[in-house]
Amino acid sequence: MMIRNYHLNEDVFIERTNELAERQEDVIFMLSGVFPSMENQNGQLVSEPANILICRHAVSTIMEMPSNTIFGSVTIAVSRQHLFALFGQIDHPVVARVLEARENFVFETGISPEIINCASDILRQPVPEIVESLYYKLKCEELLCHIFTILMQRETGPISAMHINDIKAIYAVKSHLQAGFDKPPQIASLAREAGMSEPKLRRLFKQTFGKGVFEYFQAGRMQKAAQMLKDKRLTVSEVGHQLGFTNLSHFSRVFEEHFGLMPKKYSTL
Repeated sequence: MMIRNYHLNEDVFIERTNELAERQEDVIFMLSGVFPSMENQNGQLVSEPANILICRHAVSTIMEMPSNTIFGSVTIAVSRQHLFALFGQIDHPVVARVLEARENFVFETGISPEIINCASDILRQPVPEIVESLYYKLKCEELLCHIFTILMQRETGPISAMHINDIKAIYAVKSHLQAGFDKPPQIASLAREAGMSEPKLRRLFKQTFGKGVFEYFQAGRMQKAAQMLKDKRLTVSEVGHQLGFTNLSHFSRVFEEHFGLMPKKYSTL
């Protein structure tokens, strides 16, 4: 297990290619944005997106760590054999793909309140040193239970193995969506940029993120709206216009659908 809880003064970009040792079959669970926010310095810091990334240890990744962003994450590496011993009785195609871990795959999903509570317990470490090792092991297994609970809520269906180039293409699409929340996505254009057909893009994107392209875009748009209301202290009107909504009533309705609160009420919490 590795814990990160800090912010950076400069941008950091790391290209990481994980080479597997012989018979090594680790699965990586990276839980980002799971700790309570550090004290903000006059609104200059923003929180990293909260999500869970699950992949084989051998998957190449590029980590983009921008400055003035709060990083609070727990990364867990688990052998396939240990995962199977813990969760092998679960009959679900997504869980089965994680447990098999024989071909490249990437799943990304959101976090739950239970995960945030468990991660906070890890950060506080309310145990004496002599039982630290056991405590951390149990907390890791608790986090894994919550993660598999979330995965089991996904729609069932065929799951394809993904070539590393497909994984990179899908994450380039994700980056494109996150870079422009003021404009709805155009599937045809995204498919051309990804070098794949529209059906393949839709299928692999939903397989990876558990949501269709537009559903993912709208959810990210609302997360961005919430961040702007909280971290940047912008008004509802300012946030709506910056995110491309011409009708503020429509923006408020969509926001309420995602968070259960109108944006003005959310901004006062």
